[in-house]
Amino acid sequence: MNTLLKDVFGVFKFAEGLYAGIRKVLVPPKAYSWQTFIYLSVFSWVVSYFAIGYIKDIIAFFGWLFLIAGTAWYTTEDPLRVPGTFMPVGAVITGFLVSVFAFGNQQDVITPRTIVFWPTISALITAIPEFIEGNDTDAKARIPKPEDRQRIIILVASSMLLSCWIQFHFVMNNWFQEYPSLQADTFRSSTVVVRTEERLKIPRNGAIILEKVQPIVVEQIAQRPWSEVEKWLLDAKQRVGSLGREVIQKNLGKYEEKELWRIEPHVANAKSGYILDLLSIWMGPSSNPRGYYLKKSCRIEPVAATTNSDNKITIAEIECDRASKLIPGSPPPQQ
Repeated sequence: MNTLLKDVFGVFKFAEGLYAGIRKVLVPPKAYSWQTFIYLSVFSWVVSYFAIGYIKDIIAFFGWLFLIAGTAWYTTEDPLRVPGTFMPVGAVITGFLVSVFAFGNQQDVITPRTIVFWPTISALITAIPEFIEGNDTDAKARIPKPEDRQRIIILVASSMLLSCWIQFHFVMNNWFQEYPSLQADTFRSSTVVVRTEERLKIPRNGAIILEKVQPIVVEQIAQRPWSEVEKWLLDAKQRVGSLGREVIQKNLGKYEEKELWRIEPHVANAKSGYILDLLSIWMGPSSNPRGYYLKKSCRIEPVAATTNSDNKITIAEIECDRASKLIPGSPPPQQ
């Protein structure tokens, strides 16, 4: 019986201690405390949910301000420093909230600008108290000591440099999304940009253009009378150029680099026919000052054929390379 009573009293004592701990965290010791700001932020967001129009935005705005103030207060009471710096971890958390508040939106709370400005804002939050002396009720501005100025400058400058590198990452990532052909040539020997996936041997979009243009050209030439094919080849520049523009607009419409590709045909005489080179020419930046282009060669030869009425005519037979070839430099002039 005594053991049972001890167990019951032990449970009650544990529950009482747990309640006291929770109460100490949740109930502010005084009205002017960090818990009050956190509760005001929660209250503001709940109220803003039921509001409409600009009133909703105003209430949500103050909710963010209360959250930032409460978090900053709580994390600076007993600051934990970032290793190797005098920056409090609380400043990093507060800087993140300020960055989200300033640069986030309803669709994307965390945007690239949120991440870019985060280190710099955190450093500025760390530096601000160094310019203020006094307590909460009697504070005035001051100039930090020379040794403090040095560490402030180093911290802010380092954070700004980190922001620049993060911005550089987003810029490069955006370039690779809008101009994927840069990955295959321009940055292949870069000491700054390192691609984790396997590097492309040839620009994919340039190869796609030739792969889409080739079957159309084959369809317009194969099994056609030789005289018509020769007329087609005389007007090849205009025909292939028009086909190329349509293919580029259809297949590369989502890329900004669509304006940097041009299709050009080169026709040359062969022993028994013609050689038609389909060139996909890159006009953007390149590691080679003269640029580069992709080429697919098609051999067009006349062959004898018999019609349904047993009349013999000469038609065209065309055979093209399976893969595109990457050639550095500018294409040769049309002969």
